[in-house]
Amino acid sequence: MAEAGAKRANGSHSAEASGAELLQYYKDMLLIRRFEERAGQLYGMGLIGGFCHLYIGQEAVVVGMQAALKDGDQVITAYRDHGHMLAAGMDANGVMAELTGRRDGYSKGKGGSMHMFSIEKAFYGGHGIVGAQVSLGTGLAFANKYRKDGKVCLTYFGDGAANQGQVYESFNMAALWKLPVVYIVENNQYAMGTAITRSSSETHLYKRGVSFNIPGEEVDGMDVVAVREAGKRAVERARAGEGPYLLEMKTYRYRGHSMSDPAKYRTKEEVDDIKAKSDPIELVKKMLIDGGHADEAALKEIDREIRGVVSESATFAQESPEPDPSELMTDIYIDA
Repeated sequence: MAEAGAKRANGSHSAEASGAELLQYYKDMLLIRRFEERAGQLYGMGLIGGFCHLYIGQEAVVVGMQAALKDGDQVITAYRDHGHMLAAGMDANGVMAELTGRRDGYSKGKGGSMHMFSIEKAFYGGHGIVGAQVSLGTGLAFANKYRKDGKVCLTYFGDGAANQGQVYESFNMAALWKLPVVYIVENNQYAMGTAITRSSSETHLYKRGVSFNIPGEEVDGMDVVAVREAGKRAVERARAGEGPYLLEMKTYRYRGHSMSDPAKYRTKEEVDDIKAKSDPIELVKKMLIDGGHADEAALKEIDREIRGVVSESATFAQESPEPDPSELMTDIYIDA
């Protein structure tokens, strides 16, 4: 039941999308899926070092939210960030080169999976400290309001980060000053290996902004069209000067928290059931076919083309040189 300032989702498929829009969402989500699958393979081959957090299963969230933005609007997120970068329009070659620590990566091979940025695409990271990006995203929104540039900042965080104190300090300031920020909780049900029911006294995270007068909404994060529609409402409100909005995306990750996580805290049957009933890409595929917008053969051809793009990015990354040792201490401070 809805309550003041917070409400559940109205249900999946409540909004319509054109065939062209669905086709683009299908391509964008499939690119993320295939890219992450290849990244997992390269990690297993020892070509990606350090930490690596795959986004497989959650693709509808970033693709739907990106469809609600205008050029110049900003995005900031945590360390499960490859999908956000691709959805923002960053080049697959540059992202893969950064994952493998190569000179042609977005951070010149020195940032890796968790620290990539693109001012051109208004993507502000990629942050490894849990919840820290929420304060930074609020700061970006403050700058937008100060400059009166009409931009909105999407600030993503996970269900684990939702229990961090700095999140609520940020909520307070954002509401007090009516900052143009949309907070997006990607609730994939598990904070690392801990189920949300074991870590949170209130598991309906869309209610977390109520005491700050931030309206919240629960959204089916496996339905890209439902995500887009919720995103539009939130972004338009923020851009109109009415302040922050909180969206809880109910989603699911298929892989472990990171590549070192065997995910023994849940059953194989649970994962298989989500894949069979709620996979975001299969959902759009069905909408395309049922609506007569594409057939199986056309969608297979798209998959083949995207696999080619991802394969090229892997080749590009492996052929790119490693950073020169002389670059070890560069790009740490700016000249001021």
